[in-house]
Amino acid sequence: MKQPSTLSASVIPTWVDASLFKGMLRGIERESLRMQSNGFLSQKNHPKALGSALTHPHITTDYAEALMEFITTPHGSIEAALNELRDIHTVVHQQLEDGERLWPLSMPCMLDDNEENIRLAQYGTSNIGRFKTLYRHGLGVRYGRRMQTISGVHYNLSFPDQLFEALQQHESNQQLKQLSLQDYRSHRYFGLIRNFIRLTPLVMYLLGASPSVCRCFLTGREHHLLPLVKGTLYLPEATALRMGRLGYQNSAQKQLGIYYNDLNSYLQGLQKAVHTPYPQFSDLGLDNATGEPIQINDHVLQIENEYYSLVRPKQVPEAGETPSQALQNRGVGYVELRAVDVNPYSPIGIDETTAGFLESLALYCLLNESPDLWADEQEQIERNQTEVVNRGRAVNAQIEADGSTHALQDWVQQHLKGVDDCAAILDQMQHSALYQQSVQVMQQRLDHVDNTLSAHVISDTLEHGGTWNFGSIMAQQHAQYYAAHPLSNDRKDYFEQLAQSSLYKQQQLEQDHALSFEEYLAQYR
Repeated sequence: MKQPSTLSASVIPTWVDASLFKGMLRGIERESLRMQSNGFLSQKNHPKALGSALTHPHITTDYAEALMEFITTPHGSIEAALNELRDIHTVVHQQLEDGERLWPLSMPCMLDDNEENIRLAQYGTSNIGRFKTLYRHGLGVRYGRRMQTISGVHYNLSFPDQLFEALQQHESNQQLKQLSLQDYRSHRYFGLIRNFIRLTPLVMYLLGASPSVCRCFLTGREHHLLPLVKGTLYLPEATALRMGRLGYQNSAQKQLGIYYNDLNSYLQGLQKAVHTPYPQFSDLGLDNATGEPIQINDHVLQIENEYYSLVRPKQVPEAGETPSQALQNRGVGYVELRAVDVNPYSPIGIDETTAGFLESLALYCLLNESPDLWADEQEQIERNQTEVVNRGRAVNAQIEADGSTHALQDWVQQHLKGVDDCAAILDQMQHSALYQQSVQVMQQRLDHVDNTLSAHVISDTLEHGGTWNFGSIMAQQHAQYYAAHPLSNDRKDYFEQLAQSSLYKQQQLEQDHALSFEEYLAQYR
């Protein structure tokens, strides 16, 4: 078994100065189910006091009416991003009624036998609102509603232009030197994305926190899990079942041939998928027996966002732009790291250790050589992911790389050394110790498997007698944390005004009767 060599450990060029990283921005999106006091999924509407889920910039819903999503603005420091996320959780907690809590795990709280009781997110009567709900209905028809109740954390990160300018000046490749800054930035972000995909098994081992699941999640599904305690299924050495075949999967997408080798071919692949009918989805029909639409279209993807990936290139859309058009017009502005489980031990689903590690890892991915990523290597990466998802804590877990097999521990260790170098320069930039300390925590998780989040979740699920008990205890602790978190009068006013203005914006949209929904949908189709 030879030592891995892909992605060399020392990636920071000698000319790089810490000041080049000043201006990094990060934002966080955290999903969480609302659960009733009896542990079952909430059946209540999105709290009106929080505003409109359609138009609120920070507090919205994802697939289900009960699946909340909290979105921070971009911030210049990890501390500021986490503080805003705390404020959002606190505001939400204050408006939950009848003993409802925020469920703290990636895998869902108790679901009953009837999938129809997982209510689709509702966005009002405007055309865009009805369109969003129809998209979710289509997901349910295609993949079932249970799969859409899984929660995650998305970490959005951008590096400053002065870094890309300096990198471009030091390029030896003349073609890269002649690119516009926008195109060069996109080129480098796509390199980051390919390397992050290669390293997702490392992320799953170090940050995975979904080794077990409530039995109700698998009602009517074949699975390979074992009983842990009454009502809970698991795999003894699993890390992140959310990221495996029990999580969000789209078999149709496997055949798409969407690659992250350059922006134009990525966008072409995405557009092809949005416009290509898929026989299995055609068989479901577009409308039901009474003529009501059940999915937006019968294509491989109803809309671009249906394409599920571990990391996405992003650009902030302007009015009327699709995500693809924004990327086409202004290039990649930031990356969205999506392979992150909710940390059940943090009241806000993520802590500064995870944030510091993800930023150090992203820089490592950005600065490293990043050859094109094609189908053969993608299949190998998927085998590595499956290995780590299902048995990443096994002493003989293995990774395929560079044409040979490596012990998972050796492979992760080699990359952690390089990530630590990146952490050191980010600490210099911030005059902090946060980044290197975060890598030290990951080193402890690598050295002692019992320190991993997934091992803690198994241990605590056993101690408390099942997923529901463990999740409920953590949800109660987090609720006490939110109740004790002070909100300044300015912040209270800010969120109250946002709630009101978002409801007004929704009302304005609902008063536009230029097109009926049938005409609106026909135009899209």
